[in-house]
Amino acid sequence: MSHAPPSSPQPTSSSSSGTAADGRMVTALVRLRQALVDAELPLDLPGTTELREQRSAVVDQLEDYVIPRLMTLEAPLLAVVGGSTGAGKSTLVNSLVGERVTTSGVLRPTTRSPVLVHHPDDAHWFGQDRLLPDLVRVAHTTDDPDSLQLVASSAIPPGLAVLDAPDVDSVEERNRVLAAQLLAAADLWLFVTSAARYADQVPWGFLKQAAERSTAVAIILDRTADEAIQTVSTHLARMLASRGLRDSPLFVVTEGVIGDDGLLPAHHVAEVRAWLETLADDVDARTAVVRQTLDGAVRTITRQAYPVADACAEQTEIALRLKADVDRAYDRAIADVVTATADGTLLRGEVLARWQEFVGTGELLRSLETRVGGLRDRLVNAIKGKPQQAERVTVAVESGLETLVLEHAEAAAERAHDAWRQQPAGVGLLAGAPGDLGRASRDLRRRTERMIREWQDDVLDMIRSEGADKRTTARFLAFGVNGLSVALMIVVFSHTAGVTGAEAGIAGGSAVLGQKLLEAVFGDQAVRTMTERARRSLEQRITAVLVVERARYLSRVDGLALRPTAAEGLREAARRVDDLRYQAGKAKPGTAEVAGNDAPNAGDDTP
Repeated sequence: MSHAPPSSPQPTSSSSSGTAADGRMVTALVRLRQALVDAELPLDLPGTTELREQRSAVVDQLEDYVIPRLMTLEAPLLAVVGGSTGAGKSTLVNSLVGERVTTSGVLRPTTRSPVLVHHPDDAHWFGQDRLLPDLVRVAHTTDDPDSLQLVASSAIPPGLAVLDAPDVDSVEERNRVLAAQLLAAADLWLFVTSAARYADQVPWGFLKQAAERSTAVAIILDRTADEAIQTVSTHLARMLASRGLRDSPLFVVTEGVIGDDGLLPAHHVAEVRAWLETLADDVDARTAVVRQTLDGAVRTITRQAYPVADACAEQTEIALRLKADVDRAYDRAIADVVTATADGTLLRGEVLARWQEFVGTGELLRSLETRVGGLRDRLVNAIKGKPQQAERVTVAVESGLETLVLEHAEAAAERAHDAWRQQPAGVGLLAGAPGDLGRASRDLRRRTERMIREWQDDVLDMIRSEGADKRTTARFLAFGVNGLSVALMIVVFSHTAGVTGAEAGIAGGSAVLGQKLLEAVFGDQAVRTMTERARRSLEQRITAVLVVERARYLSRVDGLALRPTAAEGLREAARRVDDLRYQAGKAKPGTAEVAGNDAPNAGDDTP
């Protein structure tokens, strides 16, 4: 079913139904329809499948029947003929009309495409923009279930239309779905059964729905032998009464010989035909039937909207929890990586070894222990002629940072994956995800390498910019841009002085050497500023890389397109419709109710 919005809710000037109350109700129903469309249920939770079907059926009924019908109350009464396979629906319709207008036969299923028979003067009421807008109108016989065959016949009185629907228990699912759609669009349901099929379960399921919706129903016991009429009709009447259909009229069409024209003898259907003609001629009775069915449909629709709203709210809450699980996993990863890049963790292993080669740590540390005054000269002498060692430190830094980011990204992916596996909705999202979300993405290494190189380039640019007026000095020339940038990286990695244990002396001293080296060229304040800038730049770049990793999860939730306000919007729309129904009931306390053979009544219509 497509979900195109109905035509404009404003009634035309020629419409006798264009009262202010009806206009307000149409507007409220259009808004309710949109609220239902917005209240999507994309997460697979227990019971969601049934609620999705309920939501879809409610939207279909609003589009197919309720809104178009309320805008055209003066349109002909639509009597939909439905029932069990083999009950003789098509033969009955043909016999009521007095000519063959719909196909009947012994092969099942017979009716594939619905056939609507109407008086020629009423043709304009059944255009594409009115009843059942999703069905294409045709004027010829067809088996296309997406088509509605329109047949004009003067044998049908003005003000009445009869629609022959597929079997509600057809062996073909498409026929069953179409039958349900057509019955939901009926002003009056002519339920046709037979002595052999009247106790079948599937049709009674539809009758139960009709009773719950207060849909006007008339029962036709077809193909019944004279000797079985009393027994079957009595039992059927008791079944109807026990299911809330006590006041629905019951007609009996006795078994008869079908003529060469495919029709039953006229007197077999005379009672049903006379009743329909009387109903068509009585505008008040006809309108009472339409309003009874409409009011029941609207009441049922609003009642069904609230569970959908509750489910929509639950889905939004679950989606937020799923995102929170991911945020916790990756926020922790970002925090851990950022901490490890500042507490001296990286001043171990390969980075520390290459840095020691570059600055000659042992001799310089001894200098620190004796006196600091000659440190600058010693740094110059130690570092001269070591550009290759500076490059090796850069490579070691790149390798160490890359390993750090990859390890924590893997841990975050695993934590997020485990959290989602604890929830049914998360399991569903993981199942449909591209790749393995429990591992870091395949291109993470490449992106991390690029991020680190860009950061190192940023550090180099910082050194060049800050030393622009110092490039001719002996100290700047001695250390070089690469040597100074390496020293700045080392200082950044010991930003919080977190190195402990046996390495504290060596690594901590190495960091102090880097600090002194930079201060020898730039001064204390400049070094502090550059360190903070480089530190902040590294944090931002690490965060950006892991945010991309996090997005693999968050995009699964964001792709659901859940609207946070959809649930409350649906509740408000349903309450508005309920309020208008209540106001209409107070304005019309004595709603017309015609029982017996004057007009069908499907039961109690109390809200």
